[in-house]
Amino acid sequence: MNPTLLNNHTLAQLPATVTTPSYGRRELSAGIIHLGIGAFHRAHQAWYTEQVIEAGARDWGIIGASLRSPTVRDQLAPQDCLYSVVEKSNAGEKVRVIGCVQDVLVAPESPATLLEAMAQEDIRIVSLTITEKGYCHDPASGALNLQHPDIRHDLDNPQAPKSALGFIVYALQERRKRDLPGFTLLSCDNLPNNGKLLERVLFEFAEQVDAELAGWIRENTRCPCTMIDRIVPATTDADRDALQAILGVRDNAAVMAEPFSQWVIEDNFLRGRPEWDSAGATFVEDVEAYELLKLRLLNGCHSLLAYSGYLAGFETIADVMAEPAFAAMANQFLASEASAAVEAPHGFDLQTYRQQLLERFSNRALRHRTWQIAMDGSQKIPQRWLGTLRHQLESGGSIELLTFALACWIRYVSAVDDAGNPIEVSDPLAREMKAICDAHRDKPKELAGAFLQFAAVFGSDLQHSQRLQQALTTWLTSIGKHGVLSTVRMQMEKSVA
Repeated sequence: MNPTLLNNHTLAQLPATVTTPSYGRRELSAGIIHLGIGAFHRAHQAWYTEQVIEAGARDWGIIGASLRSPTVRDQLAPQDCLYSVVEKSNAGEKVRVIGCVQDVLVAPESPATLLEAMAQEDIRIVSLTITEKGYCHDPASGALNLQHPDIRHDLDNPQAPKSALGFIVYALQERRKRDLPGFTLLSCDNLPNNGKLLERVLFEFAEQVDAELAGWIRENTRCPCTMIDRIVPATTDADRDALQAILGVRDNAAVMAEPFSQWVIEDNFLRGRPEWDSAGATFVEDVEAYELLKLRLLNGCHSLLAYSGYLAGFETIADVMAEPAFAAMANQFLASEASAAVEAPHGFDLQTYRQQLLERFSNRALRHRTWQIAMDGSQKIPQRWLGTLRHQLESGGSIELLTFALACWIRYVSAVDDAGNPIEVSDPLAREMKAICDAHRDKPKELAGAFLQFAAVFGSDLQHSQRLQQALTTWLTSIGKHGVLSTVRMQMEKSVA
């Protein structure tokens, strides 16, 4: 027998300890379309928007859109688009039901439906969480990859695009035909200067369609940069079962999150915005300092722990942090190499921020899997590690743990862990990287050199650094001989001595 689901009818039955929408959901009108309605958006931007609506704004409802899979729609539709955000910490859990999502469209099922929704005058913001690879760009240069299969398809099929860029440009084209204004495009992906990147690839795509349209889009869109931060692990069946015991009904669309949340937004909007600052967001003139802090400290350390921890056999980040040598490594990475490559905004306490990160990584209630964080590394590490690495090389600073991190990543994409178990590498460049590993197996120096020449990730400059290649070779040799865990323990013992 199927369990009773969370929906509009069962909302009133939930226990008093659960926060639920206090407004009438029928009062909402949509002002936002969100492309890529995955777990992160539902635990972050929608969570902020829910609080703005609770405060009285009724014109910022969200229409979600999935560009690939119907999974989220199939979870949310039977629940009247209601879902829970469960904040998990070592001290316990807090549950809030979110009501601001009004509908979820599945683009491959009906591209025309999504295009029409985006062409509606009431839509003032189109936000995105489509991951790094969704921008169809070259991570090393930031330019639009015109040979990307989705881009080539979209240029030939304007009525049925596949990519976010295709939907945006053709929706704007339709708004122009209807003599309607454009909208603000709000990237909420983990990329440096995400708004500027989106603006660049958007204009490059539009130029391929029509130069006059591209000019109109320049005048009728805004692309503010943002910095987003909240750890949102994948929800498991065990999570859903535990939540059902609390709610008394089943929530198949629930998302798990840490209590901490941060959102820094460049205040550059075309036609107004929700007062997200009333819910804790920060509006600034320039996001860059905040995003570098997050990318180089939080994300950089997260990826370091993910690759090294996975290879050593640890399932979650909290498991990795429970090993003293890995915890010491994380502290050293944050305090030395990562901190050296950032400049904190005025009044920002960098030491407190580092301590917060170590505590967040140690959250045992949040089972954030190392494998999940390790996904799409070829798209992430240019932002998370290579900017810091270039800074350290130019300044003559330490590159010890950055090169260790790279060595772990190279070992990871070889698709075999320290115990000899196969790794399911989820990455758009997995095949090419596996081929490099196979061609230089058991030859650390040649392997290091071949990866540094892999321009799709490293660009063209780093291959010329003998210091970098030597350090990478040393780590690859040690990992191959001793394994990751022993290598980390030896390194930390050496650091203490």
